[in-house]
This record gives sequence, C-alpha cells and structure tokens, in this order.
Amino acid sequence: MASHRKRSLMIVKSVCVDLACSFLSCSFVSRRLNELTGHNPLWKRLCQKHWFLTEADKSHRGLAWKELFREYYADLGRYIDDYSTLKKAWDDLKNYLNQKCPRMIASLKEGVSEEELDTIEAQIGCRLPNDYRCSYRIHNGQKLVVPGLMGSMALSNHYRSEDLLDIETAAGGFQQRKGMRQCLPLTFCFHTGLSQYMALESTEGRTRSEIFYQCPDQLAQDPSAIDMFITGPNFTEWFTSYVDNVVTGEYPIIRDQIFRYVHDKRCVATTGDITVSVSTSFLPELSSVHPPHFFFTYRIRIEMAKSALPENACQLDSRYWKITNANGNVEEVRGPGVVGEFPVMTPGKVHEYASCTTFSTTSEYMEGHYTFHRLKNKEEVFDVSIPRFHMVCPPFRESMVREVSAPYDDENSSDPDDYEEGEMRGMNMADPGGRCPRHV
Repeated sequence: MASHRKRSLMIVKSVCVDLACSFLSCSFVSRRLNELTGHNPLWKRLCQKHWFLTEADKSHRGLAWKELFREYYADLGRYIDDYSTLKKAWDDLKNYLNQKCPRMIASLKEGVSEEELDTIEAQIGCRLPNDYRCSYRIHNGQKLVVPGLMGSMALSNHYRSEDLLDIETAAGGFQQRKGMRQCLPLTFCFHTGLSQYMALESTEGRTRSEIFYQCPDQLAQDPSAIDMFITGPNFTEWFTSYVDNVVTGEYPIIRDQIFRYVHDKRCVATTGDITVSVSTSFLPELSSVHPPHFFFTYRIRIEMAKSALPENACQLDSRYWKITNANGNVEEVRGPGVVGEFPVMTPGKVHEYASCTTFSTTSEYMEGHYTFHRLKNKEEVFDVSIPRFHMVCPPFRESMVREVSAPYDDENSSDPDDYEEGEMRGMNMADPGGRCPRHV
C-alpha cells in the first residue's frame, strides 16, 4: 500500500513538472511571437510589398512600419492583391512622362474615396471590378484634354487621342442599350467619338472585366449586332501592359504625345549607309469584322549614317512593295516616291513618313525596297531594302445577334503608299471570301 502511494506521488510530481515546463515554454513562445509582431523589418517588407511604400513615405508620415501598415490596411485592405501592381504602374508612368511630356501629368486627377466609388456603383446598379476601383483610388482618370493619356494616332485628315475618363464621366456614359448592356466606358476620343469599354457583367457574349472597342456589324439588320476588338482581359492587364509599352519606349513620344505604334525590333534593314525601320498600328475606328476590313497605319524611318561620306548623298526615286495576305495571295506594287515625296538623304539625315493599308484577312505582311540615285551621279542607281513587317488584327468576338444583309461590292485599292497628304483611302468593302477565321 505504501509502495502504491509512493508511485502515485511520483506520477503527480512528474505531471506537475511537465505542466510547469509547458507553461514556461508557452510563455516564451508567446513573448517571442509578441516580439515578432512588432519587428520593424518584417513590417517594412510588408509595407513595401503590398503598399509600395518607401522610407520617404515613412518619414513623411512619422509612423513606425507596423502602424503604417495598419493604417493603409484599414483604408485599402480590400485591394491588397492589386494595389502594389497598379501603384507601381502609375508611378512608372508619371516618372517617365515627367521627363518626356510633363504637361500630360497636369491633367491627372487625384484619387477618389471608397464612399464615392460606392455611390457610383449604386448609381449604375453594377459592381465595379476590384482592380478598377483600386486604380481610381490612386488616380481618378484625367481631365478631358488633348492629347489624351491613353495614346494618339494621326494621319493627314484623321486624328485620334484617347483620354482616360474620370469615374463620374464614365458613369454618365454607362450603357444599358441592347448589344452594349452593362458596359462602362474607360476612354474617350473627342475627334472620333471612339471609346474603349469594360464589361461589368458576363452578358451578351462578353466576359466580366473584359475590355474592348465596339465595332457595329455593318452587314446586320439589327443595330444591336455589335462585334468587339478585344484589348484586355481585365483592367490590371490592360493598364499595366499599356504602361509597359510607354515606359520602355515601345510607344514613341512624338510632339508631346504618346503614339501607339508598335515596333518589332526585327523590322530593321541596313543597306550600305542607309537603315530602314518600320512600326505599325491598328486603327479600330476605321476597321470592321463584318465586313472583314482591317485598317493599319505604318510609320517608316529612313536614316543615313552620320559616318557616311558626303559624296554618298542620294535621292529616293521609287518604291516597290510585295504584299502577302493570310491566304497566301501576293500583290506587287511599284510607284514613284513615297506619299508624294522624293526625300534627299545626306549623312546623318532622317526622313520619316506614315502611310496606311487595308486588308480583308486577319493578317498580312509587306516587304520591298526603295530605289535611289546618287546626287553626284544620277546614273548610279541602287536599291535599299525595306524589312518585312507583319500586321495582325487584334483578337475579336463576333456579336451573338446578327442577320446578314445583302451582298456588297469589293473596291480594294492596290497601293498602300498611294495615301497622300490631304487624301486618304476610304473605307473599302472587302472580299467576302476573305472573311476572317480568327476570332474568340
């Protein structure tokens, strides 16, 4: 009996020791966790990762990193997955424009509040995508000015420049009509009336958050038959990809405007002292899916090396184009000069010009050469290569509602460089056999 009591006391002592050790261990862990939650380097990393904050921001606010994180989270916590990406894009864009065309910075509006965004949602009766709301907390679009933040395009008698609409103006243009239901305009061009829209609901064949240019079906009897050229799957990808093209110089700054020309770095050819490079741009406002009619402009830069000898000065006489469409059909075109000009090239000189072309398949490519003669000897004639450059229409989605009307005529022009100052090839109907197979 005494032995049994002794064993029981030993067990009780052992349990008490274990409990005491566990308590001490838990107390240590608790103290350690408490220390870690106030660890400034940890909160600094979180502030930099999620709120894109810097030491300068911390100094300006006069708060510890932990308090700074908590303050931002209380205000912007619902955007924790989007904020740093969009804030970086906005900062990169403003830093670049501040160097290249600072007057555009002045058109940006300060961000709106959560309450203002909630009011807009109640007004239009639709929820705004979270990333769109997040961007408008940073900047509420821009003032309605020219040039617009979202890029320009110019031909002799055609001009487009898109503003990024503020939330109030966008809400005023919210669409409820058949064919465009629950669509919110993101951009607007004064000169053409062109807008890019964002679908706020998955309806009429669209996907929520998808961004597109509307393109009325010119062959349908129903005006609600509207095709779409897709420009982005959501606001974040649409905006950040545009900013990336701007800040990397992919979209050039010309006369204090962002021009949405795309330059393929492979589209460069050098013959002797002369280099030719090409960039292209699609014009949705002059294009259509039905009928298949795709309008592109291309910008060509001809440059003579600074190191060229003065006696190598020359003048452009003519051009030759070989044009191949998606069906493999080839057309060859020859003509004098370029857009009515015969530029003279001397060492270091650059000549640039823009022209345009239309086609009825989803893509085509062009290549060719210019013929020059030396100024010192007109009998010395030589060709300068034009690199092959591709033009591909963006992905599009056809309307779910369309009734084909009567057939139409084909009036294709043959020479893209027949575009002259004060004169532009019109909207020609395309060959029905060239209907585009590429669609979403």
